Amino acid sequence: MMETNRTRPMTPLLTDEEVADLRRANYNSSVTQVRRVHDELMVFRARPDGGVPPYQAGQFTLVGLGYWEPRVPDTQAEFLTDDEVRKIANRAYSISFPIVNDAGAHAAKHVLHRAECDFLEFYVALVRESAGTPPALTPRLFGLNPGDRLFVGTKISGHYTLSGVADGQDVIFLATGTGEAPHNAMIAELLTRGRSGRIISAVCVRQRVDLAYHTVHLALEQQFPNYRYLPLTTREPINLDRNHAGYVGKQYIQDLLTTGRLEAELGHAFRRNGTHFFLCGSPAMIGVPHADEEGRRIYPRPTGVVELLEQRGFHANLHGHSGNIHFEKYW
Repeated sequence: MMETNRTRPMTPLLTDEEVADLRRANYNSSVTQVRRVHDELMVFRARPDGGVPPYQAGQFTLVGLGYWEPRVPDTQAEFLTDDEVRKIANRAYSISFPIVNDAGAHAAKHVLHRAECDFLEFYVALVRESAGTPPALTPRLFGLNPGDRLFVGTKISGHYTLSGVADGQDVIFLATGTGEAPHNAMIAELLTRGRSGRIISAVCVRQRVDLAYHTVHLALEQQFPNYRYLPLTTREPINLDRNHAGYVGKQYIQDLLTTGRLEAELGHAFRRNGTHFFLCGSPAMIGVPHADEEGRRIYPRPTGVVELLEQRGFHANLHGHSGNIHFEKYW
């Protein structure tokens, strides 16, 4: 049974003054909004003190909280030394995006440009336990409220961007869980460009409640004829196949390719020189190959999306070689 942080104190106690000093010395951003999708999924916004650094849609930055911060209940026990409790726990997160403005129910909504936002948005799943070192950051992030302070990296980087995508080309985003975060930013950029190519965003989660941006994407479908949204679940039989006028059972991203549904939603066959694929999330979904001693590609099992697409003549961005399959693994 998991020993949780309800069992006994996890860290040496610091005084309120020590905690305040540590926060002043280490934090550079303020939480402006927290949207708790459910107990294990949230979206939050942080406003950096020095303003939002320039960045490209799809990139990532560091997010951090001190080990002195409290952890939410029912997470794996953590035992720290007096020195460790004064350090920062951080990790890289892709920058998500609200896509549309926060207009009220009766006000007009529009797709946002990044320049309109004085905050960075992050899409986070709670990790309650791990096989090795107890998860340090998400049990603390889930205790955040508006007005709280935290660390956000001043450098934004990453090569998972829309660079190389031309107008008129189709762009297909395939994600699992919070892997749709960078795709939200890229979708907003494509839509504000007024481009002519088709755009599809497919997101695979366990249950419908895990789709934090569901209503936003449904609204985009109504507004933009060239945009399609495909939410998939693996634990609920609610997957609507619009081309067969009915519901199908649980679906994975790979099923969209093997059944031909993705091309049906696109409205035409994939074009080797006219379609870009962006894959983000579970490494099992992506299926990045490695090279054997003779340089041949060895694909992991079960079959991932990269293998299915390379069988169709597309090429992944691997080892410095450019291609039309772009990917970002989340662990």
